[in-house]
Amino acid sequence: MNDARLSRLREQMPELLLKTDPADLEFYGRDWTRRWQPAPLAIAFPADSAAVQAIVRWAVREQVGLVPSGGRTGLSGGAVAARGELVLSFERMNRVLDFDPVDRTLTVQPGLVLESLQAAALQHGLIYPVDFAARGSCSIGGNIATNAGGIRVIRYGNTREWIAGLKVVTGSGELLDLNRGLIKNSSGYDLRQLLIGAEGTLGLVVEATVRLTDPPPPSNVMVFAVPAMEALMEVFAACRRRLSLSAFEFFTDRALEHVLRHGAQNPFAQISPFYLVAEFDAGSEAHEAAALGVFEECLDQGWVNDGVISQSSAQAAALWRLREGITESLAALKPYKNDISVRISQIPRFMQAMREIFEREYPDYDIVWFGHIGDGNLHINVIRPDGVGDEAFIAECERVTALLSATLARFGGSISAEHGIGLVKKKYLEGTRSAAEIAVMRGIRQVLDPHGILNPGKVFDVEA
Repeated sequence: MNDARLSRLREQMPELLLKTDPADLEFYGRDWTRRWQPAPLAIAFPADSAAVQAIVRWAVREQVGLVPSGGRTGLSGGAVAARGELVLSFERMNRVLDFDPVDRTLTVQPGLVLESLQAAALQHGLIYPVDFAARGSCSIGGNIATNAGGIRVIRYGNTREWIAGLKVVTGSGELLDLNRGLIKNSSGYDLRQLLIGAEGTLGLVVEATVRLTDPPPPSNVMVFAVPAMEALMEVFAACRRRLSLSAFEFFTDRALEHVLRHGAQNPFAQISPFYLVAEFDAGSEAHEAAALGVFEECLDQGWVNDGVISQSSAQAAALWRLREGITESLAALKPYKNDISVRISQIPRFMQAMREIFEREYPDYDIVWFGHIGDGNLHINVIRPDGVGDEAFIAECERVTALLSATLARFGGSISAEHGIGLVKKKYLEGTRSAAEIAVMRGIRQVLDPHGILNPGKVFDVEA
């Protein structure tokens, strides 16, 4: 605590928990990317919105950057503090503040873990439906910052569809109360939606009011073994036509191999190059007949060569593990990740173009694909080969990512579907957004963060 700026912060806020131990700086200064050496000034743990406002005003006076921190499960470098910033951890702001049974909303603090939010909703017989594999560690504040989507976007949409209101601290320390839980509100600009997906560069979320909904009907899970990439969208079309889908996911044989090594059980006797996971409404004879009908149609057309339907909740969980366990199974390998999206109608042509790039540029690399094919979102994981150093590996991956970005631009896609731009994807932003759009974004950022202290360096560099 020898830094004069921290001493002044301590004098101003004697009750504020601050950590400067090297192990804490290392832990809180990074996210899952592991590509930057953490070097934060300190870690601050505010307990309420007033404390956040006071920290922001201190940061303005001292010209210290602030990096908001939740579960740090991001994959774009959005929570990295590598240039002497103060990390603002919302771990202590993790409470459920209110439940409104008429509006069917929960008001929560940003540090609440998604799984805890889901559990709180269930206590009232309702659900918060946005869901993904990192539910046990990611926070709602981080989900809002990246407009996280997850595995059930087909039915429920992204995070932004479920945010009824936000309280946000701007880069000047002002507290904005956005939308106030209203369903209809045409009184000017919807700043709430502007803040969602902004990666903490426009304001710090200190409170969120989330909408809840009824639990879904009983569901089944079906996994298809698919012999050819060209058949993936044919199976999707058949399932969407005959079933009430809540999720439709895909992964490759390489992904399956990694997740099986990690303890999952293979329901198939033979390996296929592609697999699809469909979750759909069940619970009646008509639903069961529809599912069997889809499978028989796909089998007759040659679009699948095997399949399995869950017969219990335990089997459904085991089948979902084949898809949800992929990221965890790859974590120790520290893959280079791309999180991209195109319109659903463009998926077949884009995937063919992408495969041609990888076969040409990555002939000796292990490439693991999976993703939310039902909403056009694909995740690409490149595994570092033995004998290739980290710097050379990243340089090679970024060379190929530039080619991928150009291909995405040709198809009207996005270099980041749900993980944000952060530090990792900054150089590719112009492939997704026009120069005019980026200029507008810079102007908005200047208004809401006039001193340039909010998550500096993320999304794009602020011009002097």
